[in-house]
Amino acid sequence: MSRLAGKVAVVTGASKGIGAGIAKSLAAEGAAVVVNYASSRDGAEKVVAEITAKGGKAIAVKGDVSKAEEVKAIFAEAEKAYGRLDVLVNNAGVYAFAPLEEVTEAEFHRQFNTNVLGLLLASQEAEKHFGPEGGSIINIGSVATDVNFPATSVYTATKGAVTSITRVLAKELGPRKIRVNSINPGMVETEGVHAAGFIGGDLESQTVAQTPLGRIGQPGDIAPVAVFLASGESGWLTGEVLAVSGGVR
Repeated sequence: MSRLAGKVAVVTGASKGIGAGIAKSLAAEGAAVVVNYASSRDGAEKVVAEITAKGGKAIAVKGDVSKAEEVKAIFAEAEKAYGRLDVLVNNAGVYAFAPLEEVTEAEFHRQFNTNVLGLLLASQEAEKHFGPEGGSIINIGSVATDVNFPATSVYTATKGAVTSITRVLAKELGPRKIRVNSINPGMVETEGVHAAGFIGGDLESQTVAQTPLGRIGQPGDIAPVAVFLASGESGWLTGEVLAVSGGVR
């Protein structure tokens, strides 16, 4: 419990799923964690309770990452509680799959506002709070940009943007010792995936069939990679896009 001792991390969209798993793993390695949520206060407080029950440090902070003023408030709360910032995990994301003829302006903007604009706004604010020693920004993309499932054009486009932004910001922020990398998971079993009806459906079976390791992922498959990217062990990595997907391409 020392790789992240003394570090402070903000994890967006951390009330459930991959974000919750990452928040708990960062805390287990010694980081103080800001568990951000947009609507699920109960979920965020449950994550905080699990962390503090094990002796870790965490607070839940509400904020919609697609709104600049709310993003500023998230980081202000982090600064107030812990006095510094070392790690940002841009995990908040939304999705809905539909064929081309069903794509709407509203759904396009909903996904891009959270998945892309939200990432930019959070990264912009994090840059202001990182100290002279720099920091680590960890984006959550998706292997969907390689697999290219039908009926995922909007979602896949947002995650393609995440990959491109990761590489641009790595070069842009590198002189400030801020590293920017992306984790691109395959299908991961989360509350949202269950709610969407993907578990037990065609999408799961197609994904498993394309996955060399023969299963879909779990949040616990993703979190250790985030810990690595947050730690000094990855100090010479930036601009990397890591497919954490059981080998699916």
